[in-house]
Amino acid sequence: MALRLYNTLSRRLELFEPLQAGRVSLYTCGPTVYNYAHIGNFRTFLFEDLLRRWLEASGYDVFHVMNITDVDDKTINGAKQAGKPLRDYVRHYIDAFHEDRQYLRIKEASAYPRATDYIPQMVALIEGLLKKGIAYKGDDGSVYFSIARFPQYGKLSRIDMRELKTGASERVSSDEYAKEDARDFALWKAAKPEDEAVSAAWDAPFGRGRPGWHLECSAMALELIGRKFGADVLDIHAGGVDLIFPHHEDEIAQSCAFTGQVDFARIWMHGEFLNVRGQKMSKRYGNYTTPRDLREDGVDPGALRLLFFQTHYRQKLDLTDEALAASREGARRLGGFARRLQDAAGQGVESGEFVALAEKLDAGFREALDDDLNAPRAVAAAFDFVSEGNRLLDQGQLPGPRAVEAWRLVDSVLDASTPVKFSSTGSGIDVNALLVLPETPPAGGDDALDWARHWAEARVIAKAKKDFSEADRIRKLLADHGFEVRDSRNGSEVVRK
Repeated sequence: MALRLYNTLSRRLELFEPLQAGRVSLYTCGPTVYNYAHIGNFRTFLFEDLLRRWLEASGYDVFHVMNITDVDDKTINGAKQAGKPLRDYVRHYIDAFHEDRQYLRIKEASAYPRATDYIPQMVALIEGLLKKGIAYKGDDGSVYFSIARFPQYGKLSRIDMRELKTGASERVSSDEYAKEDARDFALWKAAKPEDEAVSAAWDAPFGRGRPGWHLECSAMALELIGRKFGADVLDIHAGGVDLIFPHHEDEIAQSCAFTGQVDFARIWMHGEFLNVRGQKMSKRYGNYTTPRDLREDGVDPGALRLLFFQTHYRQKLDLTDEALAASREGARRLGGFARRLQDAAGQGVESGEFVALAEKLDAGFREALDDDLNAPRAVAAAFDFVSEGNRLLDQGQLPGPRAVEAWRLVDSVLDASTPVKFSSTGSGIDVNALLVLPETPPAGGDDALDWARHWAEARVIAKAKKDFSEADRIRKLLADHGFEVRDSRNGSEVVRK
């Protein structure tokens, strides 16, 4: 099955075929560094990481550009409030973004262009649009894009063109605006005292000022893919659904008007919102959580990756404590099985049952992700392999190269396992763990909880062997030491009573 992706532009699944065989240009809208990025932002970044990893696992050489928006209304206001030059103000949040990205195991992009480093390219793009008569200078000194002079405007968002307000008297100068406010948008904003105060203004032939937010991505993308691919059309452009309008719509308009191309990107992909109790996570609503909050709470990144991948990227996801707890146990189960598989592999000839199981995993996993990154199906295939693999190991059957290879593909793409930390034998949980795990927990909160989780895995093994008296004994053992076992579809969750 060949890779098919949902294209927001066409509103249908399309067979993915890059412009250059074996190579993919991928542009994703990165953070606006006026504050810490929240988990809702990172749901988008994780969907894009899954896309990047699957493209590479499918054999493509991916050139991934993720921009850093370091000049816009929000960053300028933040720098003004902090009393710092813009570049100094945003540096902390850029570093924080990369720390959070690394914590969540998001692969490093090929390039992270900062908007303020590409001012000459932005000026050149505006000059080209002015010469073509598609942009004009307003009476306020700013330069605007004329929607009326670009008939294709609205093809991505499918906004009703009859409702568009156009003309010099109907302009939008802010970086973000509501759907009903679609009007000529600012390419270049005339310098204001607050811009000058934080060193966020540059000289240009059409007047001193600074770029509009929408312009920045077009200029950086065209410069970088032109340099790398000799092209001015992207293979894939991705971001959150909130960027479809106006940001991506405006990118298409200014880019295509400048290059003369029909499209700016062949495929547009958009990830849905992360909600908290049914409401979009947003700094505006004050209901946001950051990766650093979760890291301080001891949440392993594998758990968060698993939580997000259990819902399709085009479906809304509601973040709850219960869902996160279940994904933490699921990620530990994946990690425990990975350790057990690794320990058993190479101990003898791989059984035919393990080979067949590995082939089933490989086929199911690939088919799922080739179907518009259907990560929930891919995750289900992985857990089926874990369940059946544990059963085979309990029977004394041995895995080998094929099973290890199949699991390595899963782990390299999802990267959703929590590594096993506690083991009294140094070999992780296996069938003999029932005999060697200590009966009393070690001192220390985290070590004690890890001890309880491993006993919960031992209980799963006992139940698989139909040794229900041992399973009941383990449940009582855990209860005696202050832990409760809760069975779920992804394994056994252990909580302190």
